[in-house]
Amino acid sequence: MSGGGHRVRLCLPVLPRTIHKDDGFLMARQTERSHSSKRENLIWIGLTAAFVALVFWQPGVAKARSKEKAPEKIEEINKEFHFLGPEDTVLIHEEDGKLKGQINVFAGPEESDDILSYLLTIGTRVKDHVEFKTSKVHEKYFRFSGSVERGEGKKEEAPDYLRLVGTLEIVTVNGMTGKETTETRHVVLKSLGAEEIED
Repeated sequence: MSGGGHRVRLCLPVLPRTIHKDDGFLMARQTERSHSSKRENLIWIGLTAAFVALVFWQPGVAKARSKEKAPEKIEEINKEFHFLGPEDTVLIHEEDGKLKGQINVFAGPEESDDILSYLLTIGTRVKDHVEFKTSKVHEKYFRFSGSVERGEGKKEEAPDYLRLVGTLEIVTVNGMTGKETTETRHVVLKSLGAEEIED
């Protein structure tokens, strides 16, 4: 303005900030997302730790189980085993994978001998697989095919230290025709303990 007139100061009113009702919701969502992110991080950290522990733990468990289940190696078969009857036995001596021995069977009242001895004519062992065949006595002989296994005996002199498990064939030969009749049995022949063996 001109002259000595008074200056007029314009005072504009300060408008109050409008608070929208959605502001609180957005802040709550941001807080929730922050907490959710922290939870997810904790979950991932936990899963990673569990995975790492599993990776290192699993081989140890496998080794422990393999030690528990791995049977001791059977070097040679030099044992006497129970056979079909309570007094019948199988004596086996192994040398360089070849089996020698005999089956002793207590004869019935119709036989002239008290004990019938069937010598092993063929006998082999390849790893744990065992096969043998006996000589023929009174028109009968035996064939066996199976495996040698550890029994429940903890010491070599204990009963059931070794077992012969497999198929036994009892072959009877007709003396007139030569025809063979075969009876097949699944058998588990357990080794005798030291106190069971007679001198």
